[in-house]
Amino acid sequence: MTAIDLPARTSAPLARQLLAETRWVLRRPRNLLALLMLAALPVLLGTAIALTAGPGGRGGPSVLSAVAGNGLVLPVAAIMLAQSLLLPLVVAMVAADALAGESAHGTLRGLLLAPVGRVRLVGVKAFGVLVLAVLAVSVVAISGVLTGLIVVGGGDLVTLSGTTVSFGSALGRVALAVAWTAVQMAAVGAIALALSSLTEHPLVVVVATMGGLITFGVLGTIPALDWLQPVLITTDWSAVLDVLRDPVGWEAMTTGLLRAGCYLVIGLSATVVRMVTKDA
Repeated sequence: MTAIDLPARTSAPLARQLLAETRWVLRRPRNLLALLMLAALPVLLGTAIALTAGPGGRGGPSVLSAVAGNGLVLPVAAIMLAQSLLLPLVVAMVAADALAGESAHGTLRGLLLAPVGRVRLVGVKAFGVLVLAVLAVSVVAISGVLTGLIVVGGGDLVTLSGTTVSFGSALGRVALAVAWTAVQMAAVGAIALALSSLTEHPLVVVVATMGGLITFGVLGTIPALDWLQPVLITTDWSAVLDVLRDPVGWEAMTTGLLRAGCYLVIGLSATVVRMVTKDA
């Protein structure tokens, strides 16, 4: 009596897994609604400034004051405003769905039993979070550029330093702001993904992530706790405005990138350790 050799189970190609994860992320109505909400932010901001001929309120914040008649400042200003709440919220929701949501629906067990390495699984889920993080920041920037040019007006960019740069250079600065902010949101997503691997409740992940960021923001405003500044991910988030200076302020932006990179490594490492040791 001979044994029947069964074909060995093989995992799907990595490219197919990444494409499937991207499709899954972009097909969720909640994610699409969040992107629409982000696209509306620059429109509302630019329209309000255009209708009031300025940011109002005794001159308003300097960056918003610079938007009036200077439309290419709008995308960076919108990114800065969204970075404090909306962008992290969207990224946290996606990270929560990636593992905690799958666990809540019982599909994570199937993924753990599938012929896919657990480290690869974390990488695929992290890729999905990264895709939406980049897309979310890009949506704010594109909407901001279009709104700034159509509603606010202005061609060349007048920097916060008082100099003028060409339209092409201004778009390059907006792209730099997008890339820099996307790294910050990727770091937030990595921490949220680590939290997502610890629970079956997506809402817990969102609340914990946003609660942590709010706490970091509060701690960063207390002078007696200045010694905490180097470890708070939110410390240099306002540095995105340095792309509007001439020359660009690289020091704070570089420090912010290094800090975000540390959070990114810590978050992904914690997720991998948890998933590798997690019972199927």
